[in-house]
Amino acid sequence: MPVSPNLYEGLEAPLPQGRFSGRTQFQQRVRDAFATAAREGWREITISDANFHDWPLGERAVADALQAWSRTGRRFNVLARSYDEVVRRHARFVSWRRTWDHIVTCRASAAADQLDIPSAIWSPGWTLQRWDPERCTGISGSEPERRVLLGEALGGWLRNKSAPGFPASTLGL
Repeated sequence: MPVSPNLYEGLEAPLPQGRFSGRTQFQQRVRDAFATAAREGWREITISDANFHDWPLGERAVADALQAWSRTGRRFNVLARSYDEVVRRHARFVSWRRTWDHIVTCRASAAADQLDIPSAIWSPGWTLQRWDPERCTGISGSEPERRVLLGEALGGWLRNKSAPGFPASTLGL
């Protein structure tokens, strides 16, 4: 039986640590995070942003990485103020979300100020946080303190400051 090539071969470099600046660096770290999640089998991922306007969620590479990562027993949490931009800009992500509804939890915080919602990726082993979404500046890393603080902040938003949002399908009666 032929062995299929590793889709993520050559992406074995560790995820970036430290500050980043600019949309290009931010988007590359997002791509790298999802590719690493697929390769390493992260059990949980949380992404958060007011609207995911400038995230590369609609790119084929991101959709392929999420597809490779997906399996039962995994959790993918999404927090946004609104999902309008996700639907408009990220068709591949919307399709993936529909397929994997049983592992994806989407929450919305429509009343929150757009700048209050963290722009971040959290996993048990690595985080990324944009401090200034306008200029795309922030920091990423695997330091335990950073992971714990961001995890607690996002957990508070998911539990106490949001409600279910962005259903996988809209069924009418």
